Amino acid sequence: MEVEMTSDLGAKAPKYQRIADELRRDIKNGIYGPGERLPAEAALLERFRATFPSLSLETMRSAIRVLRAEGIVEARQGVGTFVSSNRRLQRRSRNRYGRARTDGKLLTSHLRHEIPFAGRGPVPEHLAETAGMELGEEVVIRRRLLFDRETGKLQEIGASYLPLDFASGTFLEEPKVVPKALFLCVEDLSGRKYAHARDHWRWRMPAPAEAEALQIAPGSGVVHLIHVARAQDDTVLEVSESIWPADRIEIIDEYDVTQEPEDAEGLSDV
Repeated sequence: MEVEMTSDLGAKAPKYQRIADELRRDIKNGIYGPGERLPAEAALLERFRATFPSLSLETMRSAIRVLRAEGIVEARQGVGTFVSSNRRLQRRSRNRYGRARTDGKLLTSHLRHEIPFAGRGPVPEHLAETAGMELGEEVVIRRRLLFDRETGKLQEIGASYLPLDFASGTFLEEPKVVPKALFLCVEDLSGRKYAHARDHWRWRMPAPAEAEALQIAPGSGVVHLIHVARAQDDTVLEVSESIWPADRIEIIDEYDVTQEPEDAEGLSDV
């Protein structure tokens, strides 16, 4: 069987990472469901040797260890490796756009989308400040709720805020799920490509309505992401925000480590 390897890290990624990426994708797409046992090592070796003829058992085990470290699978002594029943949602910001350009799907196609509101309104103050927009500027707002397809449980509360110059009077003002990733729709309508994105991560206590909708236990927090995407000319194409229960989300940021000295301007505080 021919296995297509489309690693999040690209062709330069080590074998074990590329195999882990493929298995992670299988789990995300429901090929192996929660609580289900993964194929035995011998079966996995046979599968992936179609792509890596010299694949060793130790490399195969290294791929499984990556998934175990991420909480996606768990080992049961003497029985095998199983998909975790309550694994966290994962966000890999650097790879989301590229993946959607390849498959044309929604960025979170594994979840069920609802759009309870789409229409015009002022950009919220906290988002205007982060994105450098005018306070009270009118935009097209698309609010979304994302649900687990199997359990029906709400997983994310979010919204996108889009400039009127291209979004006004379009299908983006209709409370319907778009046919492909929102950023692809924005690129089509605006004639501009997403060129730069910046994520602002915050942990806070939930508002009462958020706690009730997301079924958050008392004393637990939420992760609040503000995402600002710009075109090559630095104009804002989209500002979005997403809210998840802190115990249901895992942020994974993979990147190459620079080997050369760089300008220290904007150096991280931690």
